[in-house]
Amino acid sequence: MNTIPAQEIKRRGIAAVDDCIAKGDLHVIRNNQPQYVVLSEDRYQALLQAEDEAYTARVLASLEDLRAGRVQRGTAAELLKELDMES
Repeated sequence: MNTIPAQEIKRRGIAAVDDCIAKGDLHVIRNNQPQYVVLSEDRYQALLQAEDEAYTARVLASLEDLRAGRVQRGTAAELLKELDMES
């Protein structure tokens, strides 16, 4: 991932980010530590879409587990008791 010091952005403005973001995602370094990540709009939208697809896949997998009978129903107390027995 590309990096740029926060001081460089302060000195040059958004033009400093424009130069680096063309090469990919950008870490902004502040006090010698990565503090921020700058993404292009396309990359940001792709991440949002991937997140949505992953969420949908998890829900569909859970529904399939329910249909296949791989889900047990019970109370929270029963679950805690079962988890305690496994430790």
